[in-house]
Amino acid sequence: MYEGKPRTLFVKYAVPQMIGLLLNSVYVIVDGIFIGNRLGRDAMAAAAVSVPFVEVLTALSMAIASGAGVMISGQLGRGEKEKALQTFHAAMLCAAAFGGFIIVLGNVFIHPLAELLGSTPQIHAEAVSYLWYIVTFSPFLLFSFLLGGLARNDGRPKLAMFALAADSVSNIILDYVFMYPLNMGIAGAALATAVGPVFSVLILLPHFLLKKGNLHFAKTHIGFHQIRYILMLGFPSFIMEFTIGIVTFVYNFAIVKHGYGEIGLAAYLVIGYLMLIILTLFLGMAEGLQPVFSYFAGVGEEERSREMRRFAVKVFLSVGVLCYLLIVFFSRGFYSIFSPDDLELIDFAANKSIPYFCGFFLAGYNILMISYWQSMQNTKGALTVSLSRSIVWPAILTLLLPLAFGNEAIWLCHSLSEALTACTAFVLLARQKR
Repeated sequence: MYEGKPRTLFVKYAVPQMIGLLLNSVYVIVDGIFIGNRLGRDAMAAAAVSVPFVEVLTALSMAIASGAGVMISGQLGRGEKEKALQTFHAAMLCAAAFGGFIIVLGNVFIHPLAELLGSTPQIHAEAVSYLWYIVTFSPFLLFSFLLGGLARNDGRPKLAMFALAADSVSNIILDYVFMYPLNMGIAGAALATAVGPVFSVLILLPHFLLKKGNLHFAKTHIGFHQIRYILMLGFPSFIMEFTIGIVTFVYNFAIVKHGYGEIGLAAYLVIGYLMLIILTLFLGMAEGLQPVFSYFAGVGEEERSREMRRFAVKVFLSVGVLCYLLIVFFSRGFYSIFSPDDLELIDFAANKSIPYFCGFFLAGYNILMISYWQSMQNTKGALTVSLSRSIVWPAILTLLLPLAFGNEAIWLCHSLSEALTACTAFVLLARQKR
């Protein structure tokens, strides 16, 4: 299952997950285009209220999936199939418990939750309508990411890719059907987003129900310590996803504070869409390689693990540099999709993208090292890098850099954060080698 050269394993595991997640990020962008063009600015604001909640759900599912995946690949590598089954069932139970908890509390406190997430009186009714569907269908989102991660660790990376693709394509189709022919308004947009993961789960479940791999449903003992260990190993992934919202908040605050106003916020929104695509490429490849690294750790093949990491570093850096060149020459075309008549916004966003993304090619290296150390069960190293790029350096640099070099320096903060995090990761790796 994990035989072959690094190039072969990369194509088999990293590429399918990258494609699946890329399609997933594209539907998020298309969703925004549909709502904006069909329902207007207030509807976009109402949908935006649910974005932090969706990010928390995604972060939670990624934590369970990555933590369980690290354990399962290592256990299968050592031939411990019974332990792998126990971990599989513990992960499923964990996701089910979180899903039930979210449905009950989310619906009971849906109005305060909407207000907490930023709803205003003008959009409150639409925000609650959108949020209700996300809360009620939340278990499907949790299980879609979890089952996809478990399928990859059970040797079915293409199945996980097809499931993600089905989620994305169905969402785009249902967006059109619910908002145009059926004219369901904001509820239709929410229902399309909520139903997408249902298709993903339906595609993935037969693999486990029909016992097509090592992981399947069976009577087995589940210990609380297994759930605790899953969450501990998956915590760096949770931080990496959850803090995207925190980083957005920090930059929004800095943009307003330093006088860029509405055009700065609007530009950062469309820059964020472009950043989402690039991060998705890196996250997809890193998630795809996790089973490979975990398997090598489980069987003690340290040299193959290092060889795989060295090959992956070259690919990640090459992809990062290529993305930056595309941004320099073609970002205006991308930004014009969202507001074709606002030339001032397009020029502003394109100009600020050059410093904003100049060091972003190192984000791939950082994300790869988080996945690598998670797979080695080196939670401390993974968490250090994750916190460095998500919280520590962005907060410090957005506070100090404009004071030292002027307001324009805020557009360099993200790239410098990735550069300093890469230095941190390199130092940690050098210490590990010694």
